[in-house]
Amino acid sequence: MLVRVLLLNLAVALAKIAFGYASGAISVLSDGFHSLTDAASNIVGLVGVHAADRPPDADHPYGHRKYETVAAATVTVFLLLVVVEVLRNAFNHLTGRAATPEISLASFGVMLGTVAVNLVVIAYESREAGRLGSEVLLADAMQTRGDVWSSVTVIAALVGARAGMPILDPLAALVVAGFIGYAGYQIARATTGILSDRIVISDVDLERVVMSVPGVLGCHQIRTRGAADHVFLDLHVWLPPSMPLIDAHDLSHVVKDKLMTRYPQIADAIIHIEPPPGRPGEASRAGRSGEAGR
Repeated sequence: MLVRVLLLNLAVALAKIAFGYASGAISVLSDGFHSLTDAASNIVGLVGVHAADRPPDADHPYGHRKYETVAAATVTVFLLLVVVEVLRNAFNHLTGRAATPEISLASFGVMLGTVAVNLVVIAYESREAGRLGSEVLLADAMQTRGDVWSSVTVIAALVGARAGMPILDPLAALVVAGFIGYAGYQIARATTGILSDRIVISDVDLERVVMSVPGVLGCHQIRTRGAADHVFLDLHVWLPPSMPLIDAHDLSHVVKDKLMTRYPQIADAIIHIEPPPGRPGEASRAGRSGEAGR
C-alpha cells in the first residue's frame, strides 16, 4: 500500500522537478523538492513497517522500531539540504542572477495535474487509514495536505508572474522553503523526543487507570518512552503488605491488562510490586519480591 503511494509521490515530485528545471520556474522546482519529502516520508514508513514486523531478538530485546527513527533523522538531514538549495535558487532569482522564467500554460497543467494526484492520494490514504487503523497512513495523508497548499501557493505565484509580476515566482519559492523547513522541524522534534526517551503518555492519565483497579493503594515512578504508537512503560504499584505474593503478582497483571487495554499503543509494561511508603523493612522485602508484567 505504501509502495503505491510512494510511486505516486515520486511521479509527482519528478514531474515538478523536471518541469521546474526545463522552464526555469523556481517555485515549481521548489515545490517538486517539497513533494520529494512526501516520498522520503513514505520510505521512512516502509522502513518502520518492515522493522515492526521483525520480532525482538537476543541483540534487540526491545525490538527494532528505532530503525524507523534513524531513517526519519536521515530524512531531516535531506530536508536541510533541500531548504538550502531552494533558498539559493530563490536568492539568485531575486537578485537577477538567473534568467526570468517563461511561464507557459504547460506550467499550470503540470501543477494542476499534480494537485489532482495529491488529492487522490489523500483520499486513498485517509480511507485506508480508517479501515486499517494505521497512524502511518493517516500522518502521511496529513503531510500530503500540506503539499497541496504548497502547490496552490505556487499556482497563485505563476498566475501573478504571467500577469507581469515575475518576482512572485522566487517569493513563492521562499514560502515553499518555509513549508519544507516546518516539515523538517516536525520530524526532528519527533525523532529527538524518541531518542532522548521523552515522556509519551501523561503520568496523571496512567495513574488514573492504575488507581481504578480495586486493591491498588497507589503508584509512583511512572516512566514511558518510545514512539507514540509503540510505548514501553514501567512503574511501581503499592499493594497491601499483608497480601500474599501470588495474589500481588496476579493483581499486577490486572493492572497491566487494564493499562494495555486503555492504551493499545503500549507494547510492554513492567510493574514493580512494593508496599506503600512509611513501613520500614517491608520495602526491602517487597523489592525482593520481584517484578511482574514480563
